[in-house]
Amino acid sequence: MPTRTLTSLVAAASLALSASLLPARAAEVIEVVLDQVKIIQLPENAVTLVIGNPLVVDVTMLRGNNKLILTGKGFGQTQIVALNAAGEAIGESLVKVSADDTKNLVVQRGLERESYHCNQRCQLTYALGDSTRHMGETAGQIQSRNGVMAGAGAVQR
Repeated sequence: MPTRTLTSLVAAASLALSASLLPARAAEVIEVVLDQVKIIQLPENAVTLVIGNPLVVDVTMLRGNNKLILTGKGFGQTQIVALNAAGEAIGESLVKVSADDTKNLVVQRGLERESYHCNQRCQLTYALGDSTRHMGETAGQIQSRNGVMAGAGAVQR
């Protein structure tokens, strides 16, 4: 076989191999707000989901209507891949989780950070990155309030 033909065959084979390793299309980007949900449609034959980092997003798969519920759990981005029954990738998305800064106020006091949610007036809340003291105190107040409210709604017999 002439050298030129062999070189052409090797080049064609390596081009075919590299093309098969490349993704068919760019992954879809899904934006999710921290502590909020987004419902998306799954590919038709999806039976398994692979989540790159479950600390960033929580996933609930609804089989009856082929939908997926994404809940933002942490800041950052991760990948979700949908597989069919044969284990083949049939869909891929990049999920980016960010904060909803539209009505939030962050107060920085030295190394201590506090978060507030503001509508008509600002209320204590906590967010990833807040100081341990602020987060603990705010979570404690929320738990106490929920305990009181649960007791107030209880029916005595």
